[in-house]
Amino acid sequence: MFKPTLKAVVAALLLGSGAAALAANDGQSRVNELLSSAPEYREAWQKVVQKEERLPEWVMNLSGSSEQMNAVEEDGDKYLVGPLCEAADTCRNKRLIVAFSLDKQHAYAMLVEVPSGLPADKSPTRHADYRFLGKPDEGMQGLLKEQLKKDPNWY
Repeated sequence: MFKPTLKAVVAALLLGSGAAALAANDGQSRVNELLSSAPEYREAWQKVVQKEERLPEWVMNLSGSSEQMNAVEEDGDKYLVGPLCEAADTCRNKRLIVAFSLDKQHAYAMLVEVPSGLPADKSPTRHADYRFLGKPDEGMQGLLKEQLKKDPNWY
């Protein structure tokens, strides 16, 4: 019969808790929590917004209403991608789709604005203005647009 030593039990607990911490953190981030979660996220985002003009405060600070982010791959690189809105009730009119590289070195975003008086039966896709931040290439622009299309209210 196997009788574990104290060292074996402690090692197993440490390994198990480390794996659980990784699993708990895997894709469980929200855009509005990133800047306070690691200085690397803040530095990457500052590079994106520092030369931009006339950005709303909620975009500059990545504050507002956010959903869970997802890990996606673009051209062999992995990114954490998710939406952000100034407030939950303004999401139809103003939203930001954000992508951070998993190494926290690069960030990109697409600011989407739809006129506030647009009737509900009008397609927001046809009336939206898109502004890309962080100089994303065509592949990254496509990834950001695909994330927007996943919203069932976006047509």
